[in-house]
Amino acid sequence: MRLFVAICLNEPCKDALCAAAAQLRQHAQRGNFCRRENLHLTLAFLGETARLDAARRALGAVQAEPFPLELTGLGRFHRAGGDLWWMGVSENGALTALQRQVCAALSAEGFSLEKRAFRPHLTLGREVLLKPGFDPTRSAGQIPSVQMQVKQIHLMESRRVNGALQYIPRLTQSLYSGGKA
Repeated sequence: MRLFVAICLNEPCKDALCAAAAQLRQHAQRGNFCRRENLHLTLAFLGETARLDAARRALGAVQAEPFPLELTGLGRFHRAGGDLWWMGVSENGALTALQRQVCAALSAEGFSLEKRAFRPHLTLGREVLLKPGFDPTRSAGQIPSVQMQVKQIHLMESRRVNGALQYIPRLTQSLYSGGKA
């Protein structure tokens, strides 16, 4: 199975992301836009593995407190076949610390993880080619700032069901204030 660790989003965050994706879609010549139910913030990608129990043990070792997460402006990663557009998150020490702890726990269980720097973002669309003259960063002011309280992390399985990509929760790990349940 194909696994990753993520923060799942509340409905107001999904609303803001869907509004941003709709603006991009309206001005795109083409693109593959994320479905609402698949919106998330990836903390670690494990890839193909049969080691579900080891991943569960790793997440069970994570001890962090809930923290606020705020969505910020649009950005993109340039790609030859069309850009990957995303919504960023405000700089957040608690998020960075959580991501590092998740990766350390997974590494301790023997998982080999990507070595590139953590750049938290929420993917809106892939292979997006915008119509000439449209600058989505100028219209981003129409998207309200949205916050949520991160209280859980999730071990997710990625699979195709009837041709559609679906993310299925395999474990939910709560974050606790002061280390108490």
